[in-house]
Amino acid sequence: MEEKVLDYIVKHNKALSYEEIASILNDDELPLLAETLTKLEKELKIRLTNKGKFEKFNDKMKKIGIFAGNKKSFGFVIVDGAKNDYYVSKENVNGAIDGDEVIIKIIDEGKHEAVISSINKRNLSNILVGELYVKDNKNFINLDDDKLKIVVEIPLEKLNGAVPGHKVVVKIENNIAKSNYYEGEIVRVLGHKDDPGVDILSVAAKYQINDIFPDEVLEELKTVPSVVSDTELEGRRDLTGEMIFTIDGDDTKDIDDAISVKKMENGNYMLGVHIADVSHYVKPDSALYKEAFARGTSNYLANTVIPMLPHQLSNGICSLNPDVIRLTISCYMEIDKNGNTVSSDIFESYIKSRKQMTYKNVNKILEENIVPDGYEEFADTLNLMKELSQIIRKAKISKGYIDFDVDEPKIITDENGRAIDIQKRERGIGENLIEDFMIAANEAVAETITYMELPFIYRVHGAPDEDKLRKFLGFLNVLGYKVNANLKNITPKTIQSILNQLKDKKEYPILSSMLLRSMMKAVYDNINIGHFGLASKFYTHFTSPIRRFPDLTVHRLLRTYLFEHKIDNETVNYFTGELPVIAKQSSDRERASVDCERDVDDMKMAEYMEQHVGEVYKGMISTVTNYGMYVELSNLVEGLIKIDEIDDDYYFYDESTYSLIGKKSKKRYMLGMTLEIVVDSVIKEKGLINFRLNKGDKNGNKQPKGEA
Repeated sequence: MEEKVLDYIVKHNKALSYEEIASILNDDELPLLAETLTKLEKELKIRLTNKGKFEKFNDKMKKIGIFAGNKKSFGFVIVDGAKNDYYVSKENVNGAIDGDEVIIKIIDEGKHEAVISSINKRNLSNILVGELYVKDNKNFINLDDDKLKIVVEIPLEKLNGAVPGHKVVVKIENNIAKSNYYEGEIVRVLGHKDDPGVDILSVAAKYQINDIFPDEVLEELKTVPSVVSDTELEGRRDLTGEMIFTIDGDDTKDIDDAISVKKMENGNYMLGVHIADVSHYVKPDSALYKEAFARGTSNYLANTVIPMLPHQLSNGICSLNPDVIRLTISCYMEIDKNGNTVSSDIFESYIKSRKQMTYKNVNKILEENIVPDGYEEFADTLNLMKELSQIIRKAKISKGYIDFDVDEPKIITDENGRAIDIQKRERGIGENLIEDFMIAANEAVAETITYMELPFIYRVHGAPDEDKLRKFLGFLNVLGYKVNANLKNITPKTIQSILNQLKDKKEYPILSSMLLRSMMKAVYDNINIGHFGLASKFYTHFTSPIRRFPDLTVHRLLRTYLFEHKIDNETVNYFTGELPVIAKQSSDRERASVDCERDVDDMKMAEYMEQHVGEVYKGMISTVTNYGMYVELSNLVEGLIKIDEIDDDYYFYDESTYSLIGKKSKKRYMLGMTLEIVVDSVIKEKGLINFRLNKGDKNGNKQPKGEA
């Protein structure tokens, strides 16, 4: 019947009414017509016109995609397989909200501009976060996500103890009259909006990151031991006599990696990376496993940690705390003087860490030759590790390893969680050393299973898009920088070369961030395409099973394949089906975690800058848009100068040069320019900081607070 109806519509090549189509059907087919037309419409084979008639869908001018709304009411439609997203102006959104699957009509293919002709599917999450308020004796939710242009009312009987001013989690229940008006129920009160910590919990809830573990997980924790028993050591290699220790941040409590190193008689190095054996305690089909799968990752949000596993595991029996026996999976690698891994051995083990070291103290030894108290017996080993790390790093760089060297903010908070300072995260020799050793172990594990040709989960990173790189190089030309790059054969060394040619430019921090954003995102996949950024053919995540579900999965696979020797067809078929699901879920939850961390950082930066409204700073233009320009300060805080608030001229956005140009004066604001600004206003809840150009410094009568 579908073919019959479709053929009839196509044959006439014009819009037909319901009655016209019904006239060709038999009596027994008529009851199915409405359902058939709906199905054909959803499949984009026909469309319903504004006059209520049906016509063939024009594939050339219409596409289907996901609408990414903006809080300013405009948005973009992401079409699968398309190189560019389609811009949709505020006037052309036509009721769509963020996340909707929509059908668009292309207005201008050259400018990638479209109008939303219909909403194919509303992908609104049924769990939202916001603040309860009362208007006209009715209860409403002011949603945290202002990209969602909907109204949510809460009936009295569904308030569940919430009062105005509470931040709440809401379950959407009814869409009223097919409008953007919804009815919901409050399922959790996070606390009053001014209570300490509620701000971060609200952002986390928006990304469905739950700080509470379900009852079945808490019940299961009762069976988890607090110490390792003798029976658990059977069949494992005893490494308690080895000099093994951990190096982490000052506040780290979930320690999942330890290291050791020795110089061999043949001149090579024996590097040991010992990872907490979380898979021994978190078994498939257990409540702990299911919850870890759902969370995907631990979340580090300013002063708050929302762990993937409960503290009893993450800070207790699984954490490689000093002077206690812990179960581990060890990867020993023999590495030659050129940084090549000659051989590797992966096995079940148990260790007793000699010391919980900090990066700060390790860097004193490796950078200043100062040995803090309690580190005396480890100094020689640490210097040997430094020697090996430098060899490994040199080898990585020769292969094309890309170090973007992008600064990251560190939010300092007081006892109530309020932001009191923002600093750049420091990376010293100790941090680089651990990174080098962990990458080596991840590569060794991935290579081992790859050569066994068994199902596996990889950390993959695709090659960058040629068009995006060409656009970036074009922008560099606008800035006056000539950069040589072969875009016909893009390799990691291509990107490495571009970065090296920009190293001495004053805009380098911004340019390296721009280049990083133009590249593909690393994800998890059961298909290995290599890791472009690391210039690695085989890569996985093995070293953080306390904090990442893919690492826990890799441990499970190692146990199955290497320790239990189960590589039969049934096992292979099982993991062939399961790993794609794990990879997608892990990638999705990682993306949510990254977005959540970014939003929390923005919010806390805004909170910090609330204390500095009216103060003068120097900063660098980091982004230029058609609505203004963002200026980045030396502490990595970014603020917006709105285009309509630059009042010495009428400014327009010149897309070809990524700059704002004054219509009369021809004055130009471009990326990389240093400006003196005043902190104008802050909206903490939205993570928004507004700057304005400083006009009072012409005679040097105001001293800037910071330099770019």
